[in-house]
This record gives sequence, C-alpha cells and structure tokens, in this order.
Amino acid sequence: MVWEQTIFGEPASKSNQRRVVKIGGKIRVIKSAKALRYGKEFQAQVKSPESPIEGDLELGVVVWYATRRPDLDVSLLMDLLQQNEVIKNDRQFKVIKAYHALDRENPRSSMRILRLPKDSGLPAWSEP
Repeated sequence: MVWEQTIFGEPASKSNQRRVVKIGGKIRVIKSAKALRYGKEFQAQVKSPESPIEGDLELGVVVWYATRRPDLDVSLLMDLLQQNEVIKNDRQFKVIKAYHALDRENPRSSMRILRLPKDSGLPAWSEP
C-alpha cells in the first residue's frame, strides 16, 4: 500500500457537482455549493505525502453515504486527490475499485492507493 486515509463527509456525485451560472453576462459552469464545501472539508483532513505519488495506480474506495439516493461516483475524490497533491494526475488510476455503503450517522470515504506492477495488463475476461 502506498497511501491510505478516510475523509469524513459525503462527496457530491459528478452529475450533481456542477451548476450553470451567468457571470458578467456569460454562461459559466462552476462547482456546486456541495462540491465546493466538500472540497474544503477534504483539504482540511487530507494528509498528503511529501511529494505526489507517481506511476500507474489502483484506487480502492468505499464511499459511506448518508442515504441510498446518491449514485456511486468517485470522480470528485480523484480530482481532490490531484488538487491536494496526493497524486500527480488522476489519469494515473488504471484500476478503480469502488463500493457504495450506507452509514446515516457518519458519511465518509475510505481510500487506498496501490502502485501497480509494470507488467499489469488487462483482466483475462476482457480479451476477445
């Protein structure tokens, strides 16, 4: 394991993390209030390594939502890992294992980043 942490709070899903607004007469797409708020919560809690993790990576994440309603979506988490310099770029994730769980009292995201071996290929079931 290269990095592991739990961040408390419920992330916004990609479909709900952006909103369209008019600024100075121009249409802009900006993050939703929930996504901005979660980004600040994430930044206050994250323990970034001394330097961003490099190489091909696997992300394992369990998102504990307060309700069953949200879609399982880890794209905001991946963006925040990059913004907070845990990783160099979210394109490094070549394998993503994500799970939707329920904890009404304590929503959170438990994340683990693993470095992939250089010879890791596609799973056998993906071959024609």
